[in-house]
Amino acid sequence: MVIKAQRGRGKKIHLLLDDEYKITTDIDFWAENFISDGEDISEEEWDRLTAEINYRKAFNKCADLLSRREHSVKELKDKLLRTVDEESAEKAIEKYIELGYLDDEKFAKTLSEYLFNKKHCSVAQVRQELYKKGICREIISEVIDDADYDSVDSITAVLNKNYLRKLSAPDGKDKVIAALMRRGFSYGDIKAAISRIENEEYE
Repeated sequence: MVIKAQRGRGKKIHLLLDDEYKITTDIDFWAENFISDGEDISEEEWDRLTAEINYRKAFNKCADLLSRREHSVKELKDKLLRTVDEESAEKAIEKYIELGYLDDEKFAKTLSEYLFNKKHCSVAQVRQELYKKGICREIISEVIDDADYDSVDSITAVLNKNYLRKLSAPDGKDKVIAALMRRGFSYGDIKAAISRIENEEYE
């Protein structure tokens, strides 16, 4: 099999095998793994080269995604699989775990704090969001158990932000209670938060 390299836009290098386009890499990788134009290579050498190209692509994509925000392992892998093969994705992820840049426990703690403190979510909502991100049940339980969280405080914040007018409307209180229960808050905690707000109005 004869390999040829063609310059693309920017730093891109397009590789052809027997005059048929196969894969694109960059000039830095090609400088490190240079093979002369028109050289015969074995199938084994080609497989090694393409595996390295795909791993480099996965590794660089990880760096780009993690530079924007934290990710769970599952979330990052799902994104990588849109452009690279599973083996390359897993190899890159293992490397970032080893380097300490990818940590499901740390990610779960950061996300749960944001959902509890900024979005005023219920425990059920936080649990669901973490599960959707691929966090294992053990870590979810541990993170939620360790959270500095008061359900009544969260409901009070939600009521003050979104539901004050509705509380005073005809049948408004029942509708608000139903809406908050759909968000995963308990009936008892909702009643306590409403009572807190009503008592503050009459103080």
